[in-house]
Amino acid sequence: MPYCNQCGNQVGAADRFCGRCGGDQPIHAHPASTPPASPPPSTPPPPPRPPDPLEGLHPRTASILCYVPGIGWIASLVILASHRFRHDNLVRFHGFQGLYLFVAWLLDDQVLRPVFLHLPYLHLHSLIQALLLGMSIFMMVKASHDEAYPLPLFGELAQKSVAED
Repeated sequence: MPYCNQCGNQVGAADRFCGRCGGDQPIHAHPASTPPASPPPSTPPPPPRPPDPLEGLHPRTASILCYVPGIGWIASLVILASHRFRHDNLVRFHGFQGLYLFVAWLLDDQVLRPVFLHLPYLHLHSLIQALLLGMSIFMMVKASHDEAYPLPLFGELAQKSVAED
């Protein structure tokens, strides 16, 4: 049986037009004497997507990792940039809030510590560090319960960041 000379669809020997594309077909006088046309080559399948390295990471675990002091900012950046959590607003909230909490750690370490270094009797720097550590631990517990608890100032910024995405 012959094939359409335009789209490769199988057509009858007496068909004047292709049933799929409507293309004009040459008339075959003797279908048995005409060699069958080969179908057009098929397109190769698309290359396989590389596996997502975060595929096995549970959203709750991803949220908790955002608050680990010192390295939580790395987890936050990876999670916020990942395709897997692109539409998970709870995980993205924790990612943004974890980043903002890390910025507070940086400000304390780079700005407040040098200022209060010259005031030996005022241990405000240690108090701020203890407060930030307490907030990190508190947020790890909240994230383990799948709660989006907004910390003062950081939570508002995180909610606005998630809404803008």
